[in-house]
Amino acid sequence: MKVALRKKKMNDGTRSLYLDVYYRQERNYEFLKLYLVEPKTVSDRQRNKETLLLAESIAAKRLVELQTGEYGHVPQHRKQTDFVTYFEELTAARKKTGINYDTWLSVLRHLEKYVKGKPLPVERVNEKWLVEFRTYIEKKVSANSAHTYFNKVKAAVHQAFRDKLISSDPAFNVTSPKPEETQREYLTAEEVQKLVKTPCRYPILKKAFLFSVLTGLRWSDIQKLKWKDIQDQRLHFRQQKTKQVEYLPISDQAMQLLGNAGDPEDKIFRGLKYSAYINVGLAQWVLAAGVVKHITFHCARHTHATLLLNNGTDIYTVSKLLGHKNIKTTQIYAKVVDATKVQAVNQIPLIL
Repeated sequence: MKVALRKKKMNDGTRSLYLDVYYRQERNYEFLKLYLVEPKTVSDRQRNKETLLLAESIAAKRLVELQTGEYGHVPQHRKQTDFVTYFEELTAARKKTGINYDTWLSVLRHLEKYVKGKPLPVERVNEKWLVEFRTYIEKKVSANSAHTYFNKVKAAVHQAFRDKLISSDPAFNVTSPKPEETQREYLTAEEVQKLVKTPCRYPILKKAFLFSVLTGLRWSDIQKLKWKDIQDQRLHFRQQKTKQVEYLPISDQAMQLLGNAGDPEDKIFRGLKYSAYINVGLAQWVLAAGVVKHITFHCARHTHATLLLNNGTDIYTVSKLLGHKNIKTTQIYAKVVDATKVQAVNQIPLIL
């Protein structure tokens, strides 16, 4: 732990004073916006002396803050971290992993518009600010987007607390906008059979989509699967979204779809990458099969759930197979199945 007062020569000949702060194996710099001028007069020398005394007192204060920080107090200079800049750093980290990057980037753009270029110290992101931003975002986007976007802001506040930029977490006390229940699009067994018989511009996409139908795996999990993850006709993997370790039985159909195993470290769906071309290719394949629905890759997971429920699998088992933390999430599919049953009975020909 160390706080050193340093000087940096500027283009105009003055010397800027800043603190070199080394704490818990991290180095940060705090520019004090205090400057020493070239001493040409007695007045200049006196001014420099007073400026140095002020800078030294700030350095001493920072050292005390760091020392008390070890006992649960956040140093003032860390509280002054700009929240939008911090959010931008968290967004950049997601670009490397690809997880929800586009969503985080959209939230970042809204944050930048909301603060209008003004600094936003993380200590000012309190309950009042969060409620005000929630009201703002609810007016700008749909209910479901507002729910998603605000949760990303809350996640950033949670992380700021873990990073010891703030001493308490106000996001725990502010509720997110309530989402609207959306229609979960899925394919029937007959429509899946049509896709099986229809050629796809990208064979690896067809293979991955059908594998998702048979297993319920998300795109993010399928994309990173390696042959070593399959042992004794079971998948051993960590869900990209929930980070939970899962053991998923693979059906004979799914194993047949995969074909012969490759090297353990090879990806099963080598060459499968997210792109606009893939999305267009999926839409063209679905249309060529005569299926008039807006189908995304995630619909394969919805299809897996509804096929299980329609064939008598209990909701608890479906929840476990999908890796849901809360069975309420699975109950959404049960509602879809109920609607399907109603539609089915209403299709009985008139006999009275």
